[in-house]
Amino acid sequence: MPGRYGGQDRRHGQGRPERRGGGPGGGGGRRDQPEIRGRRDDARLAEELRKMDGSSYGRYKSLTGDWTFPDFTLTVERVQSDPFAPPSRVSVRIPADVAELPDAAWHSPVRRRATADYLVRRAYRALKGARLRIDAGGQEVLDRAACQIRDGEVLLRLGIEMPGHGRRIDGRTAERELCERLPDMVDSLRWPELDTAEATAFADTVEDTCALRDRLAERGLVAFVADGSVLPRRSGVSDLPMQGTAVPFRSPESLRYSVELPHAGEVEGLGIPEGITLIVGGGFHGKSTLLHALERGVYDHVPGDGRELVVSRADAVKIRAEEGRQVERTDISAFVRNLPTGADTADFSTENASGSTSQAANIAEALEAGSHALLIDEDTTATNLMIRDARMQRLVHGDREPLTPFVDLIRPLRRDHGVSTVLVMGGSGDYFDVADQVIMLDGYRPYDVTEQARELASARTDADFPAPARRVVDARSVDATARGRSRIKRRDMDVLTFGENDVDVRNLAQLVDPGQIIGVGLAMRLLSEDGLLGGDRTLGEALDALEERLGDDGVTALGRGYAGDYVLPRRHEIAGALNRLRSLRVLRSH
Repeated sequence: MPGRYGGQDRRHGQGRPERRGGGPGGGGGRRDQPEIRGRRDDARLAEELRKMDGSSYGRYKSLTGDWTFPDFTLTVERVQSDPFAPPSRVSVRIPADVAELPDAAWHSPVRRRATADYLVRRAYRALKGARLRIDAGGQEVLDRAACQIRDGEVLLRLGIEMPGHGRRIDGRTAERELCERLPDMVDSLRWPELDTAEATAFADTVEDTCALRDRLAERGLVAFVADGSVLPRRSGVSDLPMQGTAVPFRSPESLRYSVELPHAGEVEGLGIPEGITLIVGGGFHGKSTLLHALERGVYDHVPGDGRELVVSRADAVKIRAEEGRQVERTDISAFVRNLPTGADTADFSTENASGSTSQAANIAEALEAGSHALLIDEDTTATNLMIRDARMQRLVHGDREPLTPFVDLIRPLRRDHGVSTVLVMGGSGDYFDVADQVIMLDGYRPYDVTEQARELASARTDADFPAPARRVVDARSVDATARGRSRIKRRDMDVLTFGENDVDVRNLAQLVDPGQIIGVGLAMRLLSEDGLLGGDRTLGEALDALEERLGDDGVTALGRGYAGDYVLPRRHEIAGALNRLRSLRVLRSH
């Protein structure tokens, strides 16, 4: 059910798979329809659609191209081959003098993204019940291809299931959709027609969130949770805020920070300092809920979500074990040495990683991609990589145990490489020995119990954590083509189809929007086809080059030749998908 701003719970679902029709009136008939020549305006489009009524479905293809309406230009980019194929794609360009957006709505990249997000949610509401569809997203405010603003001009990208009676054109319904519903939607997006106070407040909220995130480093923080935030979600399958029974967040005084924001003014809340932070407490008291909010804190949220001022460093990465994943020439030697098989763990590859080796690889790859903040929940980790208590060490001596537990590496990771860790831990007190601060959740309220934890701590000897490896990828192994054409699709939130490969992305926890999965695939294609991978350029340098290439154009720079919905992903999820691509080959590591 949509929220106030059109946010939806959409972790699943996509257009039906394309089928090639046959027989009279089907997609198997003549594909190249005569071009409609001469005047191409709204009146002509309505006329042509009425004339098409009852014709073979393939005749819709003659609509391809630009159609001039009084206030906008409609471009029919791709027409589906038959009624069962994925929806057709159209775009709408609204000139700046028609949209009438004030400069304040789009003068900075942050406000431009926020206003575009507001407009696409408004369009989603205006199209309710129509065949036209627009990608409005969920609770996060993301850079999505569905709506872009450039110099006050608004560009919308939509899908439409072209109506038919069986395999015959329903021209009257198509006329209503394109010549009545679409102009009404465009008119509703003009600034004078909007609730301008609401639209301005939407952009102000996003600007405050970004300002808060930008100030974390200068305050020495890895994350911030504003007092009054609502962290619990409505259910396990709903990302909307819990209503009624949710306990508003309240920071402990010893960890309370005050931050001045451009629009909200002074805001107080829990500041999680850089270093090693434990989140402890009994079961069902809110530990994982807090960590889940922090992992989503790399994104901005719509007003009313409850997490608008819950932010984490932009490079924070959620880490988990992932049994069965591929690992390609990754240095996991900090965690694993002296394997009985004799495998070189400084240059480790496997087609089927164990829980411990997958988690070690996930950490090493996150560091390689530039993360300086790790978020970990013990519930989704490999226990033998996290701890080895004293009795187990006495039974299984060090020379027989190839694993070095994370508890022995977490401090050198911080000291030598500047990497902070926020760790939910409910089952072992060993991490008291290494924690800089300990936060206990009790009845969903946080308490600073650092001093009590230190009284229970013991001296500990740290291991060494070498510098992350810098790998050079063979660009030829990152190929988006299948049968001679680019093939980038998704299956729900689980699988990215990239060329001939299916990439399992289920465990990339910070992929929160279906469009991000397509964005990841488009980014991988750009990395390979534009020469950003390979040569002497390491993977980290390739990701830097990608971000520079995208620049101010953001998401639109990804979508060359792609007519569907897509969203700009983070570099960390791009790297995560690359590392799970089974065709990936690493040329060298240094």
